Amino acid sequence: MAVLRKCARPLLASVFVTGGLRTVRSPQALAPVAEPVAVPVSSRIPWLTDDPERLVRINGAVQLGAGLMLATGRLPRVAALALAGSLVPTTLAGHAWWKEKDPEERAAQRTQFVKNLSLFGGLLIAAADTHGKPSVAYRTRAAATSGRRTVRRTGRDATGALSGAADAVTGAVSGAADAVTGAVSGAAEAVTGAAGNAAGAVRSLSGSAQEAVARHR
Repeated sequence: MAVLRKCARPLLASVFVTGGLRTVRSPQALAPVAEPVAVPVSSRIPWLTDDPERLVRINGAVQLGAGLMLATGRLPRVAALALAGSLVPTTLAGHAWWKEKDPEERAAQRTQFVKNLSLFGGLLIAAADTHGKPSVAYRTRAAATSGRRTVRRTGRDATGALSGAADAVTGAVSGAADAVTGAVSGAAEAVTGAAGNAAGAVRSLSGSAQEAVARHR
């Protein structure tokens, strides 16, 4: 494909280089033909000159410069877009076949009009050529898809981490509750045992006291 591009680009650009050079050198020959299109365009764009001859020369310079860029492979996509844009006024002004009355001239101009449409299509293809690399739109969609996947993966990891932390906290609280319950139960048993011992001691003392009283009698 690289060899085809190196051959096809100069071939596609050749008509614009030769035509643009001729127009830059002699714009006055095309100015009367371009005036019906150039004047309405300049009236809608304030910073654009309303001189048809200068407009024709500017269009020729664009075709010459962009044609050389396309032929040499320098910014070929931008150059192809510039050539496609410059081809629109050229076609409308120079090949308005629907205005011709003579059948032969009408057919000739229609042929030139269709030829320019073919060139326009070829330029659009050249402007869309990414040298086999993914386009900006494709890379943008791929980056967005990858970002969504990363966000989902991060969300799942965060959910797992939070679930693990919740389980750990639940386990710790449960262990603490068991420890407190065990301690309270042990303390209750100790108190119960102490109370029982005290009651036994009181009963023993009471029995001894009764025996002493009985002997004194």
